Amino acid sequence: MFDTVAGLPMHPLVVHAAVVVVPAAALVVGLAGVWPTFRARAAPLALALSALALGLVPVTVRSGDVLRGRLAASELIDRHRDLGAGLLPWVIALVLAAAATVWLRRRETVRARPAGPDGGSDGSRGSAPSPARAPRLVSVVVAVLAVTTAAGAVASVVRIGHSGAEAAWSDVAATTAGPANPR
Repeated sequence: MFDTVAGLPMHPLVVHAAVVVVPAAALVVGLAGVWPTFRARAAPLALALSALALGLVPVTVRSGDVLRGRLAASELIDRHRDLGAGLLPWVIALVLAAAATVWLRRRETVRARPAGPDGGSDGSRGSAPSPARAPRLVSVVVAVLAVTTAAGAVASVVRIGHSGAEAAWSDVAATTAGPANPR
């Protein structure tokens, strides 16, 4: 299952999905953590994207392990594999941060009780939602968690991607080195 798709190694195909989804999830989680208006609309999206990323990471790592078994030994590939194994904790933390933004969003929205025939005992009419403030410390903790995990996940993806590019292209770069404009 983790070997090839249409004759191509699965790892480069799956990697591209992870390289798009993990940073997208990180961006949405980070923004939802610090921007209440964005959180009101996108907290569920943050959780969905980070959950998708959580599903992609093990598939990407497993497909990389299968591909590694087909290649000659290389320190660059081993470094790439080691860095890749370090992404999962960041993505798990990203899911937790996304769940915290959803929880915070629910806490920020309190539905007023429907008014009775007399307009309600508190003088209000209707059942429109009224925003409630979460304690400031809770909002700050969620924001710090969201931004920290988003930054860690993106930094990890960049380091993994760079090491993967080095491993994949180091031989090509060495054999094609020469003047930029030969005459």
